[in-house]
Amino acid sequence: MTGITNILDFDRKSLGVYFDEIGDKSFRAQQVIKWIFHHGVIDYASMTNLSKNLRSKLEKNTIIKPPSIVTEQKSKDGTRKWLVQLDRTNSVETVFIPENDRGTLCISSQVGCPLDCKFCSTAQQGFNRNLTTSEIIGQVWIANKALGCFESGKRMITNIVFMGMGEPLLNYANVLKTINLLTDDLAFGLARRRVTVSTSGIIPEIDRLKKDTNVSLAISLHASNNELRNSIVPINRSYPMVDLLAACKRFSEGRDDDAVTIEYVMLNDVNDSARDARDLVKCLEGLPSKVNLIPFNKFPGTNYTCSDMNTINTFRDILMKAGIFTVTRKTRGDDIDAACGQLVGKVVSKSARHQKYKTEIV
Repeated sequence: MTGITNILDFDRKSLGVYFDEIGDKSFRAQQVIKWIFHHGVIDYASMTNLSKNLRSKLEKNTIIKPPSIVTEQKSKDGTRKWLVQLDRTNSVETVFIPENDRGTLCISSQVGCPLDCKFCSTAQQGFNRNLTTSEIIGQVWIANKALGCFESGKRMITNIVFMGMGEPLLNYANVLKTINLLTDDLAFGLARRRVTVSTSGIIPEIDRLKKDTNVSLAISLHASNNELRNSIVPINRSYPMVDLLAACKRFSEGRDDDAVTIEYVMLNDVNDSARDARDLVKCLEGLPSKVNLIPFNKFPGTNYTCSDMNTINTFRDILMKAGIFTVTRKTRGDDIDAACGQLVGKVVSKSARHQKYKTEIV
């Protein structure tokens, strides 16, 4: 390897390979990872179980550099949102949602998003690039730092969801290395069921995910028929619903916690009728699943509005009567634009449709 290497771009296996390549012992990876993720230490001088020669070599050729927090906002409900600086021009948003029995961190995997889902604020900014492993796992590290977890030894982040900015399965390699660190006992040590990857439906990568790891899967479905999903979730034109739901069935086979989470945003007079609910029941037949109904969170430039609560409750009741466990997601952090679909960060878009969107809303 040449140049300066960010140690946060490695999981334990690849870091062991790196130590072999520089002529040291691969078990050094275990020591370094434990310093970084158990103790929050990112300066080599404090890693006292490494030799001085090794520390000197690492200081010369590598860095341990997480992204930095630019701003923090705190919601009246306890939700915290951080604007996370990646480079001179791009930033993403990361959200911590505390509850009585858990603390969930929502992390981003891309700067912007290329998928153009019509109801999502992130998608309307266009797309710049994938995040590196260091930028993804770094969000978890800086959140732990900001919450005082390294100093207190208290685990406040119990669940991780890849539901921030971007489509995680279009950044597969870096997301997988991040998952490896999240579930590594020498790093963050989360149970795999406490890590959820949310996707709009990249079928080949769903199949890869089943082979490579055992985390939980969530599907951004948002429609009960192909015609509507083609319109509001355009990736459906490449990976139609019938094929996507078949991939979900394959994913759930042989798993103890086999239920796939179906995410369904409630859009007034778009996808929220009783017929839509009955059609969704038919779509999910034979798939171990649970449904999250998500009240739509408005953002500047959108013409969509949220279904009223009576409509949402009727929709939920139809699913529940059909035997599908269904919950209505409680909106958190909407007063700081931290709710589902509201994350924006700062994106210097490289995609043509970013300008198209700006033209459409002027």
